[in-house]
Amino acid sequence: MTVTSSPAAPPPLAARARTVGGSPVREILAVTARPEMINFAGGLPAPELFDREGIAAAFRAVLEESPERALQYSTTEGEPALRQGLAARIHAQGLPTEADDLLITTGSQQALSLLASALVDPGDTVLVESPCYLAALQVFGLAGARVLPVPCDAEGVDPAALQELIRVERPKLLYLVPTFQNPTGRTMPAARRAAVATAAARHGLWIVEDDPYGELRYDGERVPWTASFPGAEDRTVLLGSFSKVMAPGLRLGWLRAPAALRRACAVAKQAADLHTPTVNQLAAARYLDVLDGHVAKVRTVYGERRDAMLAGLPDALPAGSAWDRPEGGMFLWARLPESYDTTALLRRAVDHDVAYVPGEPFYAADPDRSTLRLCFVTQTPQEIAEGLRRLAKSLNG
Repeated sequence: MTVTSSPAAPPPLAARARTVGGSPVREILAVTARPEMINFAGGLPAPELFDREGIAAAFRAVLEESPERALQYSTTEGEPALRQGLAARIHAQGLPTEADDLLITTGSQQALSLLASALVDPGDTVLVESPCYLAALQVFGLAGARVLPVPCDAEGVDPAALQELIRVERPKLLYLVPTFQNPTGRTMPAARRAAVATAAARHGLWIVEDDPYGELRYDGERVPWTASFPGAEDRTVLLGSFSKVMAPGLRLGWLRAPAALRRACAVAKQAADLHTPTVNQLAAARYLDVLDGHVAKVRTVYGERRDAMLAGLPDALPAGSAWDRPEGGMFLWARLPESYDTTALLRRAVDHDVAYVPGEPFYAADPDRSTLRLCFVTQTPQEIAEGLRRLAKSLNG
């Protein structure tokens, strides 16, 4: 007689996979993909502005001139041509940089994940802005970090509050998006960056400075990277991306870090994907020669779209709402009267064929449920005006 039994269940997922959820932004995009939707929720560059011909020409040249190299494995650190061109670009913007200071990554999101692997042990404390870039909260959550928000105002982190948190909590690192921050669009002034650098030097803190939007400035003066201030030189990791200025589909980012940490990130990258795609790197290196001209065109169009959204907000949002005027980037942050819950109201907005991102997911703690993020770069001024009309109707419904 044969006795059969039910198969045993497979082992459970890792604890970190069970406790960290997916991106609410990605989930919103999934339900708002229908063509009639005006979507202010995504952080997507305007596809009609991609330099299709210029990028295609760069790929053709690479594949015609050096196909064996372009289609072969590459070094983990990145193709020398791209690292050299990128180092020259960073140096020209005020931060002395050599090619060997850089690691090319598969998007700057990977750079953040590599840093978490290299720096963060389960239980380590990580400080973030409030509100904070959503995917950074996911990365640090998956690493098992204890994530604490630093109180912020319209100019970014409060230096006094930062000093007190460092004293009490002994964090491993501080993560910042100081220029055209996601989600708020705010920019941290030079004096604040200098104070952050001083605090990091005094207390032995890593600074992770994420700068995916810095070249998208529409007015005002450029603020130097935190990495350039005294005290931050040996403890700041600068992250950058070609996604917002070239094309996100290339999945090209980079990190600039002190040597020991950069080597640790390279080892983590070897375990993740060996190297960033060679052909994409070589094409991007060639395209660097014309990138400034392309970025200038993008800035002109995006600036007009920002102005169109700012012009329409007074009629779109309820009386008592507040928002700032970002000098660049892709996002505008609004706070509605306290009685409004933007998470609860999103379904009604979607029913009116317009979407935004509620502010709640961007907070590491104590979310402000009356806030929302609007992306202004993907739609034309005419579409922005219509989208804001729909938003007003949904909020007043």
